[in-house]
Amino acid sequence: MTPFLNVETSLTGRRWAGPEPAQTRLAEALSQGAALPLPVARVLAARGVPLEEVAAHLEPRLRDLLPDPLRLRDMEAAAERLAAAAIRGERIAVFADYDVDGGASAALVLGWLRAQGRDATLYVPDRIDEGYGPNAPAIGALAEGHELIVCVDCGTLSHDALAVAAGRADVIVLDHHQGGETLPPALAVVNPNRADEDGTLGHLCAAGVVFLALVQANRVLRAQGRAEPPLIPMLDLVALATVADVAPLIGVNRAFVRQGLAIMARRERPGLVALSDAARLDGPPSTFHLGFLLGPRINAGGRVGRADLGALCLSCADAAEAAQFAAQLDALNAERRDIEAAVRIEALAQAESRADPALSWAAGEGWHPGVVGIVAARLKEATARPSVVIGVSGGVGKGSARSVPGVDIGRAVHRLAAEGLIERGGGHAMAAGLTVAAEAIPAAMARLSALLSPAMADRGGAGLLRISGLIEPQGATVELLEMLERAGPFGAGAPAPRFALADQLVEQVQTMGEAHLRLRARIPGAPPIEAVAWGAMQGPLGPALLGAQGRRFHLAGRLELSVWGGRQRVRVRLDDAAPA
Repeated sequence: MTPFLNVETSLTGRRWAGPEPAQTRLAEALSQGAALPLPVARVLAARGVPLEEVAAHLEPRLRDLLPDPLRLRDMEAAAERLAAAAIRGERIAVFADYDVDGGASAALVLGWLRAQGRDATLYVPDRIDEGYGPNAPAIGALAEGHELIVCVDCGTLSHDALAVAAGRADVIVLDHHQGGETLPPALAVVNPNRADEDGTLGHLCAAGVVFLALVQANRVLRAQGRAEPPLIPMLDLVALATVADVAPLIGVNRAFVRQGLAIMARRERPGLVALSDAARLDGPPSTFHLGFLLGPRINAGGRVGRADLGALCLSCADAAEAAQFAAQLDALNAERRDIEAAVRIEALAQAESRADPALSWAAGEGWHPGVVGIVAARLKEATARPSVVIGVSGGVGKGSARSVPGVDIGRAVHRLAAEGLIERGGGHAMAAGLTVAAEAIPAAMARLSALLSPAMADRGGAGLLRISGLIEPQGATVELLEMLERAGPFGAGAPAPRFALADQLVEQVQTMGEAHLRLRARIPGAPPIEAVAWGAMQGPLGPALLGAQGRRFHLAGRLELSVWGGRQRVRVRLDDAAPA
């Protein structure tokens, strides 16, 4: 097929690909049949939405999409035990992972209990000293002082650690990470990615699983004539976790995020208000803000500081205390960026020295384990391949993996652990963690590449940039953007539409800070269009455009709302460009 706008090789080295003819015909039919702007119809056509489902897709409702919690194994036992503990006033501990999903999941349980006048102990393991998930000393200590331990966003593979609680405390696991052939010794293990689940709810993050557990626990309370804590106001946390954990925005996840963003816009949760202010969020919250402004700050505590700061901030009910937590997280995030920058440069150089079409990986002595995950994400973005980054200390490597759509990195890492090539590992489709002996790293990565190669070969198109269609600058209005948002939310599994603006004369280009680029372009007789290229100076796009003033380019990017001085306008978040 002819490349879109005849762009064979863009400034980032990609070939531009437009929609298939059948998709274009469907978009035109949807535009006419549902009276939609063609750009909006193109989004729906790319999702395969038929005409009769357009209205439901544009207004995803939780009551229509929420699955019955009892579809998940062990849910009934988990919900009944949690409700009983709340009713009886038992001592409850919440053991959470140190990332956004873990922090949000913990905040959900803590908030549900607080609404009933119950407190709980929060425990988040230190990334460096304890590592991911339950460990025997921590579980043993919690079992001594609590009747119930609820593990959120972890625990599915923690057989030995959870065995320590036997006979002293009941354990409930609410998780979404890939399960093994056997389950850990717990009263209930609720996980849509258990080996004996059918996988239809495998797209849920841990916070989504926790929300379903609270829905079922409320049913138990209702059956006993007790007051039910309101759950809808908690969807801001579910939305945050869903986006930050890169869960695909399909099924009920669409409703979680759509409704959660609306709740977040009310600014009623002190922790999220404080974090939004610290991040200088300049408009209504969007999936971009959750993934790139709020998420990194919440993660910063677990990466380079105090592991429980994120969960404490999200669950905080006092505005002044929340502001203190947010300030600490903001400072830690700045420190994290400095550490990350140094590791990223070394990791990218290593990865580029290897000619592996299925996997990018890098390992380094002394690399901070708190930043290997985010560097893996940067490596994935730079190479369009699954990526692993490993920090080595004392002969042991601790690494994080990030994947591309259609390639299940969690399953592959779990296979490495089962084969004995790594000491420990697991995760989900888009992200995973692993522990490996330093001398075994090359062999483990070679095997991981072999496991991923078939999926990467089937996926194809790694060098393509998908374009939804053309748009004229005068057509990029606030009204169109509002309609496009109704077709969202956008994120993993549901990428935001990327439009091309053809033959634009670049009038002005300037850097923002060290990493970003801002430009203004126009065609004769049309209003100028503003564009921002985040992180462009760290790749080929920024340097190539920096000297582009007075030249014509095709531009490709996503439309976003910019608010400045009370005025709203649409700008382009630039992904790529090519000489016109």
